[in-house]
Amino acid sequence: MIEKRNTIRMEQAREVLCNQITHLPVERKNVMEALNQVLQEPIFAPFPAPYFRRSGYDGFAITEEDDGNYPITLHVVAEVPCGKTYDKPLKPGETVRIMTGAKVPDNASKIIMLEQSREAENKNDIVLINTQKSSNITEIGAEFAQGDLLLDRGHTLNAGSISLLSSFGISEVQVIRKPKVAILSTGSELVPAGNSLPDGKIYNSNQPLLENLLTVHHAEICAAEQLPDNYEDTKARLLELAEMADLIVTTGGVSVGDYDFMADIAKQEAELLFNKIQMRPGSPTTGMWLNKTLVIALSGNPGACFTGFYLLVEPVLATLMGKDNTATTKVRAKMTSDYTKNNGFDRFLRGSYHLSEEGEYLVELVGSDMSSALGNLHLTTCLFKIPGGKVGKYQGEEVEAWLLSSK
Repeated sequence: MIEKRNTIRMEQAREVLCNQITHLPVERKNVMEALNQVLQEPIFAPFPAPYFRRSGYDGFAITEEDDGNYPITLHVVAEVPCGKTYDKPLKPGETVRIMTGAKVPDNASKIIMLEQSREAENKNDIVLINTQKSSNITEIGAEFAQGDLLLDRGHTLNAGSISLLSSFGISEVQVIRKPKVAILSTGSELVPAGNSLPDGKIYNSNQPLLENLLTVHHAEICAAEQLPDNYEDTKARLLELAEMADLIVTTGGVSVGDYDFMADIAKQEAELLFNKIQMRPGSPTTGMWLNKTLVIALSGNPGACFTGFYLLVEPVLATLMGKDNTATTKVRAKMTSDYTKNNGFDRFLRGSYHLSEEGEYLVELVGSDMSSALGNLHLTTCLFKIPGGKVGKYQGEEVEAWLLSSK
């Protein structure tokens, strides 16, 4: 048991953790498997886009000589669906029926939309009723010239960027590897969902909470386990997980009780970074190096676990993945009601936010502020800080708030 702890501010703890690490190694990966990873090379267009003159509509391709004296009757010499071509030059008086996205004959100057046509007496002819100002042709290189920058180094690949790369036939990219994260929830009172619940025990809610939060924020979960309160077993498993994980996140066992073995392991077996933060909930949250793996030990209370994830774990994930921004956006907001509890430490409340008509962020407490409460986690869209002191914050006063992103 740790008798005395030095406290640091949440912002200091966050800085300590992120300053301990850098982004993970670079790997070459199939584009289709690289969603949400950070690009480590600039990608340039290998050819112009489009690389052929492309029809913007279903209609009829005509020459410049025929574009006048409407209505006109032209002879249809071919039909050009997408993926097919008509490689002969169009002669005056000729047209081809062409589909949206198909290659336009080289000497065609305009596409007359299908709506501006009607059948002729001869089934091989077509009557074009009128013209349009636009050519309705997308010229070569209209979107990208060959050599144009498609995506720069540092871009986080999303569905749109993967689609863009695929449109150029690019199948592999260099990206920063996703972090492998192990989850270990401790406590002899914990029971996995789906089992019977003995008297005095509780179902394990923190493990599925962290598994899903880590998945949403693009980590690769390499282990997710729970252990009863046993010093040697917990130490042994942590050492095993340190061999496979880039980051270990634990819940429970960080306070000062006789069975809070994570606190003892942090002091006796690891390089301790901090073991108390001036925050509620989650003041006993602990950071340490175990061998060469960073461990963030969160409180076992669900509200504290949730808060600690967004304020401390997620920024570490972002750093490991090479991302410029975390999933939380820090803003100034105004209170919509009073919160007057005395606070020895800064209190980070789970809340919801909306914008006023003037564009100001407004925040309010959602549900209970108790660290053990989890009935408001699914409703929480922000965290906001009530600074430590004898007085809280009143309606209309400004606070710091962190808007939570689900990605």
